Amino acid sequence: MTRTAALLLALLASLAALPAFAGPYGLSVAILILYFAYAGQAWNVMMGFAGQLSLGHALYVGVAGYVAGGLFFHYEVPPIVGLPAAVIACTLFGLVIGFLAFRFRISGVYFALLTIAFAEFTRIGFDHLAWTGGPGGMFLKVAQRNTWDLANFRGPPAMYYYAILAMCSLAFVACFFLLRSKAGFYWQAIRENEDAAQALGINVFRWKMAAVAASSAMTSFAGVFFAFYYNNLFPEQIFNISRSIEIILAPVIGGVGTLFGPILGAVVLTGLSEGITESLAALGWEIPGVKQVFYGLVLLGVVMFLPNGIWPFLSRKFKL
Repeated sequence: MTRTAALLLALLASLAALPAFAGPYGLSVAILILYFAYAGQAWNVMMGFAGQLSLGHALYVGVAGYVAGGLFFHYEVPPIVGLPAAVIACTLFGLVIGFLAFRFRISGVYFALLTIAFAEFTRIGFDHLAWTGGPGGMFLKVAQRNTWDLANFRGPPAMYYYAILAMCSLAFVACFFLLRSKAGFYWQAIRENEDAAQALGINVFRWKMAAVAASSAMTSFAGVFFAFYYNNLFPEQIFNISRSIEIILAPVIGGVGTLFGPILGAVVLTGLSEGITESLAALGWEIPGVKQVFYGLVLLGVVMFLPNGIWPFLSRKFKL
């Protein structure tokens, strides 16, 4: 067994046992870490694997949350049924954005601006949509129960924890095989040199569209989880560009294009920031914006000293 495989098994075993030792606050922080690890892994497919920079991934979180949440709120459709509709809606959004960008050769920073524009247009649209509650938000019906109801995604915090842990595990395995598949090799070729990839006979348009579709579909699962974990949705909150930045920070800090990068980045950013906030609160200090300052300092440090991210450095250092 390689060191990396041993590390992965030890990490999975530790995470599986965590609810038995963590208190309510610790469990909520763990859920948040795993959420950003999953969303970062989904974003990583588009940027890390295929080299297409999206700064509007909150679009897919919001659309998925509102589709599944709206069906549950208005028609009592359980999220296990609403999830496929959310995945389809997000995939269609991704394909429309990808078609407009790649058909007219919009790339680089202009593609990133296009993703921001679509997220902002969608926010404005949902802000004026009565079906979703408009700016007043949508509040899902909450049933307090101690038993696990996976069909309606209702239960104790441990249920949400194991659900997001399963999502992260499946995303990790899926990305592992994607990187070693024909699609993964084509995406990496496009990421490194799009013109050279096209000269070798790779259908660049088709495979970039595939990357956008895969990433948006994966992100939709995070949106449904977000909706039913927090039970409230506001356009200004869920579509805001700050949400997109939060999604991309974990893989950027951990290592874009790597499997462990989004996980490590989420642990560093979310885990340490929550720890700092809790420590300051225990001392009676409330400093507005302390998390944002911490994010900025970590990002600055990584850009200056570890431009490829923390995980590539650790993997070289310890031969993982």
